[in-house]
Amino acid sequence: MTDFDQAIPSSVPLKILLADTNWWANSARLAIGLAEVGCEVSAICRTPNHPLLKTRAVHRVFPYEAFSPVSGLRAAIEQAEPDLVVPACDRSVVHLHELYADAQVRGVDGQKMRGLIERSLGAPASYSVVSSRYMLLSIAEASGVRIPRTRLVTRQAALDEWRRKESFPWVLKADRTWGGNGVRIVHSEDEAEQSLQQLAQMSRFSRAIKRLIINRDPFWLRDWRVGSARGIIAQSYVDGKPSNCTTVCWKGKVLAAIAVQVVRSEGPSGPASIVRIVEGGEMLDAARRIAAKLNLSGFAGFDFVEETGTGKAYLIEMNPRIAPPCHLRLRHGRDLPGSLWAQLAERPAPEPLREPGTDLVAYFPMAVKNDIPAGCYRDVPIGEPDLVAEMLNPFPDRTFFFRFAQFITQAPGSSDISEVSHGEASGKPLSIGDERALESEKDQPV
Repeated sequence: MTDFDQAIPSSVPLKILLADTNWWANSARLAIGLAEVGCEVSAICRTPNHPLLKTRAVHRVFPYEAFSPVSGLRAAIEQAEPDLVVPACDRSVVHLHELYADAQVRGVDGQKMRGLIERSLGAPASYSVVSSRYMLLSIAEASGVRIPRTRLVTRQAALDEWRRKESFPWVLKADRTWGGNGVRIVHSEDEAEQSLQQLAQMSRFSRAIKRLIINRDPFWLRDWRVGSARGIIAQSYVDGKPSNCTTVCWKGKVLAAIAVQVVRSEGPSGPASIVRIVEGGEMLDAARRIAAKLNLSGFAGFDFVEETGTGKAYLIEMNPRIAPPCHLRLRHGRDLPGSLWAQLAERPAPEPLREPGTDLVAYFPMAVKNDIPAGCYRDVPIGEPDLVAEMLNPFPDRTFFFRFAQFITQAPGSSDISEVSHGEASGKPLSIGDERALESEKDQPV
């Protein structure tokens, strides 16, 4: 037994380091859930004004440097000395994989780092698989999981063969993308050609500069400098309800999971804003099969489409990181933060402090409109006023360049706003008065 296989002593809090290069609220919400069960949470993130800086649940914060992210991540780990590192975004997953490769080169000197990353993410053999949509779906299919017809179309010959066999519409997806930005639903040859060109050039210099200026996201410049090619897949279109299952795993076993159907989303391929919690038997079975096959540890989200008419669940992708609604602490095998703590501390997790009194949940801050269905639980982080204020009016959205780009893209004939929005933390900016109105709902049924 290694040091990283031992239980955490009862007198010592479980130390978690959250890593987030994006400006999403998911990491801050999970930090609250982890702190609630007794974890000591540190974070490495972009500064200033990241949501992780706005919650009292975070014990210590380290800056995430865009041009030297791996060395910065290593330094944060060495100073925080965490028991686990939890990636909150796709880029931090890649950085952990790079850090593991570097630790391998270091031999004995990298042994402790390798142990930590294996403990956090699972078997190293899975790292290349979870980074490739095509490889992941191929292994899922071989494990008995239902997937749409899928083909890697990075090469022209493969694309030509796909065209001959598959009628429109198609779904095109690029690796290392998130929030719907790397997904295109195409209905014609012209749309397919245009979308393929866009996806293949997502790391181009002009796009990196736009992301830097508009979204205050310098990490795209590193993507451009590294210049690695993105895998692109084509999938047959499945008509149905988007659904997903978010899990926390330990050495190939799913410890806890929450399955939901998407009721409302930010566009056809964007993040969900309102979901319905469901049993998700077929989704849970698929998640368990893949977790066991890849020997996964940590958080992972599985996206599905439940086919209209048949209800069959088709796995369309997996994200080896946190995803909504992983922060919700629900009973009956649905408490992800508590289950992770219980596994490592070898003690029962404390009971959730509050639960939705309904299966319908509106994610905050996206679902802040007046047309939220009656009886829907508004997932507001009560008791965190600074976090609420930041989520309602995120820092990247407050910049002049973002507001100008938003004005341009909302003009008639303009492109979709998702090109300039920072993604899952986006939403209509509201006033502090709106914030107080939402916070007053703390007396709703739980």
